[in-house]
Amino acid sequence: MSETLTANTFGIETALKALGLKEINDGTSTGSKFFGSGETISSYSPTDGKLIGKITTTTKEDYERVMQAATEAFKSFRAIPAPKRGEIVRQFGNKLRDLKEPLGKLVSYEMGKSLQEGYGEVQEMIDICDFAVGLSRQLHGLTIPSERPGHVMREQYHPLGVVGIISAFNFPVAVWSWNTALAWVCGDVCVWKASEKAPLCSVACQNIIAEVLRENNLPEGISCIINGDYKVGEMMTTDKRIPLVSATGSTRMGKIVGVTVAERFGRALLELGGNNAIIITPLADLKVKVPGAVFGAVGTYGQRCTSKTRRLIIHESVYDKVRDAIVGSLQTN
Repeated sequence: MSETLTANTFGIETALKALGLKEINDGTSTGSKFFGSGETISSYSPTDGKLIGKITTTTKEDYERVMQAATEAFKSFRAIPAPKRGEIVRQFGNKLRDLKEPLGKLVSYEMGKSLQEGYGEVQEMIDICDFAVGLSRQLHGLTIPSERPGHVMREQYHPLGVVGIISAFNFPVAVWSWNTALAWVCGDVCVWKASEKAPLCSVACQNIIAEVLRENNLPEGISCIINGDYKVGEMMTTDKRIPLVSATGSTRMGKIVGVTVAERFGRALLELGGNNAIIITPLADLKVKVPGAVFGAVGTYGQRCTSKTRRLIIHESVYDKVRDAIVGSLQTN
């Protein structure tokens, strides 16, 4: 089993410094400008219980400042050619490559997953940036013949506007990047409400993209973060200026977000918790199934949407063999 990060073993202080994090950090940002007049919340590592740092939360006034910047930035950002927006994402991906080690360490230390899983999450951010760069030159539309002489019908995609992103603690950085990299190349600007259980990850990511935005002389509001409890998220879900809210979390949360956004005729993209099962038949190859089941339940600490194992459905004829193999695998690791 991969070793979980500890402060002393892997030099978390060095990682925090590399990511521009301080003892107390402003948890609200419109890009390169950071602020926050709300109460201060502390982030403790589940690994050793130590205080990592603090952030200031987002007030209604802070949120309004963010939305004003975002709505204004959208007007100019949507006019930038898609391949040039893709270039911004490419540069962001390169920054992530340079800072993969410290950001992966922070993810591991603040969220509690293994160090290799922390690195893997940052790699997923890099991968989606690469994908989005290619997409920026493939925003195709159809040209359809018309019954009117000298006319054709043309299909063209238009950006939505301000996209709201609500992420969960289990993937404190990757989920944001999956949404925002694609939104950016499509001409949308983003407001990210991070998990209050891993707020420093959001500040670290904002520090990284802020450098790219500054280097390209782009306006405030293209990438924004807000922080706090569920009440901060409600500011986005009820805001008619946000046509799309992408939320990741529990099914209970998703029901609330979906209904709230639908009531104002907005769009909701929901990625919610499940109850995944692995089915093991008499013909199953246990050399493959057992490691997969153990990794899904233990290797990712039960916190991976695509491979976490909540249940095993085992044919009675192989139940004892599977049980003994799983127990033996856990004892070995």
